[in-house]
Amino acid sequence: MKTLYIVRHAKSSWLYDGIADIDRPLKKRGINDAHLLSKYLAKNIAKPDVFVTSSANRALHTSIIFCENFGYPMANLKIKRQLYSFSDGYLVKTIKALDDNFDSAIIFSHDHGINTFVNKYGNKPIAHVPTCGVIGIQFDTKHWKSIKKGKTILIETPKDHK
Repeated sequence: MKTLYIVRHAKSSWLYDGIADIDRPLKKRGINDAHLLSKYLAKNIAKPDVFVTSSANRALHTSIIFCENFGYPMANLKIKRQLYSFSDGYLVKTIKALDDNFDSAIIFSHDHGINTFVNKYGNKPIAHVPTCGVIGIQFDTKHWKSIKKGKTILIETPKDHK
């Protein structure tokens, strides 16, 4: 059995002119939402075996907050530039390449790739994963490379906890 949690990065800021999209920071609301959700999840799910994040500033910052609140060593955080993609292709490749020694993983990524993935691999239709939304999917397999349709076991958004 493999369990995957996918987190859409928290709310980012558009206030800064002249910076690349990959460098956009989190808004104060995003920082607060990331703390809110990660503290809730740290009390309600088992700590994932591995944390993997997009290299985009907003995803990286979200993942660091989750690491802090889960007590996961930031030195073990895996940063993948290819997750800075807005399709599910690199997300699927990243997940299927996970080490089978990990029974659970949490991945921090971006909008369209997440929406496509959770609807293709989960069993509950989700119209839109909001910023800092977390979706959990369980797969009946021993190997990440063999994941197929799984069971959606968790849907959490910041709005659910305010």
